[in-house]
Amino acid sequence: MTAEHRAAFPDTVEIVVEIPRGSRNKYEFDEETGVFRLNRVLSSAVYYNFDYGFIEGTRAEDGDHTDALLVIDEPTFTGCRVWGRPIGGLEMSDENGFDFKVLCVALGDPHQAHIERLDQVRPHRLVEIENFFQTYKLLENKATQVVGWRDRAAALDVLRADRAAWEREQGDAR
Repeated sequence: MTAEHRAAFPDTVEIVVEIPRGSRNKYEFDEETGVFRLNRVLSSAVYYNFDYGFIEGTRAEDGDHTDALLVIDEPTFTGCRVWGRPIGGLEMSDENGFDFKVLCVALGDPHQAHIERLDQVRPHRLVEIENFFQTYKLLENKATQVVGWRDRAAALDVLRADRAAWEREQGDAR
């Protein structure tokens, strides 16, 4: 099944969870050492209302793996790997420029596995996610701008471009 999932990219992606839903701790994966590190504790009175991580085998414009937001009923844990289906994405910008976060549903969660498009997600859940990103850095004096939700096709385009960037990087490393 693993090879089948990998072959299905970008319709199926492997998400590495950095931050479980409900946490105020911002963990980040350190590629150089292969460990998860506490980057900071959010200074605003908010918490991650979704699992947050990255998509394996991608390289985004900011130099990190492509960001992933995971809709799942129960929080996972830091380092958990989850097969997900991209259903859209949130376009943003921050102090580092363009930032795209791919919204995925967990294939292993029967309450979410049927969702294939943004319009199948509870509208209020999308507003909650936007609100999180509009406010989570306010007390750190860092600006973020939420541009808006993009459909599944846009998310798949970003994933294809970020996979191509990853493959170029890996080819150069050999």
